[in-house]
Amino acid sequence: MSQDDERLMNIEMALAEHEKTLEELNEVIIGQGKQIERLVKQNQFLLSKIEDDGVKPQSEETPPPHY
Repeated sequence: MSQDDERLMNIEMALAEHEKTLEELNEVIIGQGKQIERLVKQNQFLLSKIEDDGVKPQSEETPPPHY
């Protein structure tokens, strides 16, 4: 095997390894995107609950029963 053949084989092996790494990183990015979407929806839901069930101003609060 000549040096050129060995060099070419090493380059091809390195390229294959980089392609595998790129594929793995892409899967991680896709998973993180889905997780971010889910967290954004949860955050929006919680914010809407806070706005709906939030503390009323003192003038709108009913006094406790012992008054």
